[in-house]
Amino acid sequence: MSRGIAVVTGASSGIGAATARHLAAEGFDVVAAARRTDRLEELAAAQPNIRAVPLDVTSAESVAELAEQVGDDVAVLVNNAGGALGVETVEDADPADWQRMFDTNVLGVLRVTQALLPALERGTGGHVVVTGSIAGHLVYEGGGGYTAAKHGAAALVETLRLELNGRPVRVTEIAPGMVHTEEFSLVRLRGDQQAADQVYEGVEHPLTADDVADCIAFAVTRPAHVDIDLMIVKPLAQAAPHKVDRHR
Repeated sequence: MSRGIAVVTGASSGIGAATARHLAAEGFDVVAAARRTDRLEELAAAQPNIRAVPLDVTSAESVAELAEQVGDDVAVLVNNAGGALGVETVEDADPADWQRMFDTNVLGVLRVTQALLPALERGTGGHVVVTGSIAGHLVYEGGGGYTAAKHGAAALVETLRLELNGRPVRVTEIAPGMVHTEEFSLVRLRGDQQAADQVYEGVEHPLTADDVADCIAFAVTRPAHVDIDLMIVKPLAQAAPHKVDRHR
């Protein structure tokens, strides 16, 4: 028996793709949504209860089309689309990079949550999950734009939980630390593969996308009266963004 529909944004790679697979394995009918439809189709072809839907979270029209496609009863929304761009200081940062990060990490969450909230509230209620970051709770040099955006997403989550109190919708933030995925650092460092590899150099067992997806699946499969507000998860080697044990 299906657990209901779970929508995962940013599902074409990394944590999003892993989350789609994990939720499908838990019995959800998963709508995997992202811009890169070729990757979504590959994901859907590998697992029968995953459906691919194109989505650009920065476009109100695209989000409205997603809402129409998923229907009026959604059990879980995982707002995973986001990412980082650049490691410049506040002094040297390009405002356009900050704007792109805010548009995906904060406004993207707002657009999709607003569009799907009526469907999430139907029946026995639903669950809104946001893939945040420890960068939403701490700051570090060279991370001003990303930490500001993720702090914004964390504030959105906390506010939403207050505003939905008394209504049957749970709200959770999963905040990972260092996760080694194929694209996060590569995109942040503008395609510099050597620099991206150095982010994880010497770190024994950074988190994987599956580790984070497992946390998301755990949170959404708790009994309906149990709301995990915030789960911060880091690899054992990482004590803080600036404190990582590296074996060289």
